[in-house]
Amino acid sequence: MRSLQYAGALLCPTTSHRACALLGNSADPRGEASLRLRPSLLVVIVRRYLLRLEKPNCWKLEAGAMQYTGSQYIGEFVDGRMEGHAEYILPTETRYVGEMKDGMFHGQGTLYFPNGSQYDAIWENGLVVKGTYTFSDGLQYVGKNWHYCDTYDRRFYTEMCHGLKPTGISQLTNMDPPRKIPKGYYDCGDGFYNPTTRVVKDYKYRFLRNADDAEHEWIIRTCRKGWDEIVGHRPKL
Repeated sequence: MRSLQYAGALLCPTTSHRACALLGNSADPRGEASLRLRPSLLVVIVRRYLLRLEKPNCWKLEAGAMQYTGSQYIGEFVDGRMEGHAEYILPTETRYVGEMKDGMFHGQGTLYFPNGSQYDAIWENGLVVKGTYTFSDGLQYVGKNWHYCDTYDRRFYTEMCHGLKPTGISQLTNMDPPRKIPKGYYDCGDGFYNPTTRVVKDYKYRFLRNADDAEHEWIIRTCRKGWDEIVGHRPKL
């Protein structure tokens, strides 16, 4: 297999054989059923004879070649499209490692997130067929009848693994001692949330995403905040 490495765009000898940049991105992070991941990346297509490869259908784009979008792709191309076993690294440092076909996730593949969690799934033309999400501490999410920190079982995962603390000592979060939250922010599980700007940043204060109305409401209602409030009896109005 030959290896090609370049940044930005590939320059060809003549303008009639210029590379074509194809960008595609369609993702809905809020639902597995509608999750479609066509990575935002720069795919450069060139005339095969210009490359003079022994096997023009089989070449490799190495890390560092996706500077235009801030992404990195390590894998094979077939007929100018990403295909085969590959690794794709997003600007957020989320990595996909697995099979690709026609520029989309297809087959067995895993998403590795910066916080240490991962999503192992079977993909078909960019859509999730089935998958399992595992938190960084090893806890696996179950889609149905998941009794975690509810009225059925109030224990955190660390309490399940290491036992409960003595009477009178409370554990407030799965992490013990709990993470310190900056004043004015919420801890939403994968980072700190600013309700004023509606921006989620990871625990190293790097941008993750903008929260929509549904996530904003959920964070305000359920997540720990970085300040104390006096609570008491609230009469019904």
